[in-house]
Amino acid sequence: MVWFFLALFAPASASSAANIPSGMVVVGGGEYSPLFKDPTLPSGVMVESYYIDKLLVSNDDFTAFTTANPEWSKQNVKSLFADTQYLHHFPNITVSEVAERSPTWLSQPVTNVSWFAARAYCKALDKRLPALDEWEYAARASRTEVDASHNAEHLSRILSWYSALTSSALPGVSETPTNVWGIQGMHGVVWEMVNDFNSVLITGESRGDTQLERELFCGAGAASSSNPSDYAAFMRYALRSSYEASYTLGSLGFRCAKNIVELQSIE
Repeated sequence: MVWFFLALFAPASASSAANIPSGMVVVGGGEYSPLFKDPTLPSGVMVESYYIDKLLVSNDDFTAFTTANPEWSKQNVKSLFADTQYLHHFPNITVSEVAERSPTWLSQPVTNVSWFAARAYCKALDKRLPALDEWEYAARASRTEVDASHNAEHLSRILSWYSALTSSALPGVSETPTNVWGIQGMHGVVWEMVNDFNSVLITGESRGDTQLERELFCGAGAASSSNPSDYAAFMRYALRSSYEASYTLGSLGFRCAKNIVELQSIE
């Protein structure tokens, strides 16, 4: 794989801003230490620069997708690709009727969407779901720091947000906090899907996988992690370890990402 770095630990420069796809921002590549990783590998993981959606995908966005791709509508989705709660919060009325009855609903993050459906949505826009390392790398940022993963006040704020997560009365996707990369709502709104959500449990050796899964839910997890004080990250990894691709949750949403290399190779 060719490593491409648009920026190192810095938001997009003015010269590169013209190339950024609409609605996306640049996350500059760099190195970070995952909460859990294969102990036989180096402690740091390199993340290439990439584009990511500034906002979470909204109910309005996903309604447009299912209209253009009816096979992913609530009525038509195959049971192989989604459980029975898929889009259960979507009303059985037209979009215009929804907007008239509840204009805020359309702007809220879409939830109750399976991993399969989220991947299909991103693919339809020539995008993809972010990788676990990409999401966690960007999620370290605060409003002013690219890496606030050891900032006790920042970690405490995220943990308090997570403890209050609910699928009701969600804010509009554009009404959420922005971090230094320009990404809104990475914490405290909904949990977010990643493409390789189960990769943390795949080490190529079944006994190791089982041990790591156990450690996520006990004190041993802190001892084997890169940042024992980041309890919010433990919560994210625990959620991913129990997730399956067809599951839908009222507190789980998503946003899309895109490789910078792919876009520039076309030019």
